[in-house]
Amino acid sequence: MCESSTMLELAILGFLAEGPLHGYQLRRRIAHLSGHARPVSDGSLYPAINRLVKAELLDRRAEPGASAVQRHTLSLTATGRTELLRRLREADGLDISDSTRYFTVLAFLSRLPDLADQHAVLRRRLDFLEQPASFFRGGDGLLSAEDTDDPYRRGMLTIARATSRAERSWLRELLA
Repeated sequence: MCESSTMLELAILGFLAEGPLHGYQLRRRIAHLSGHARPVSDGSLYPAINRLVKAELLDRRAEPGASAVQRHTLSLTATGRTELLRRLREADGLDISDSTRYFTVLAFLSRLPDLADQHAVLRRRLDFLEQPASFFRGGDGLLSAEDTDDPYRRGMLTIARATSRAERSWLRELLA
């Protein structure tokens, strides 16, 4: 299974933890969460839903629709809730380092009932952010905004530095 489908499944489980939804409602919520950068298509959403139903993490119930077509209501099973909590608790690696994946985890992190588990995930993110990083290398080291004459690369690095600084500040405050 590819990494983006793992995050799609996490979003499905997370939104359904808030209550039952129809497929189109779920799609709209996921689209708002992931934004224009990673739109969700029916070709990825419905196979993910089918995998989760087959794994008994979701329940799908047919209801009469406004027209002759039946609508399906999706809800989280007890096993699905347990799986959601496991995925949130164990978020690490790309789930922590990739901003879009991390925001998916963060969107549902309050579902973890144990504050210590929530903080463990946030500490992993803070540890990641405190490591030296850059989009570009020069010679034997990482390039900073001041090291490049390219105004667009300098912009990328300046924005990344400011974003990282703000997030580290927020994380430290929250974890204190």
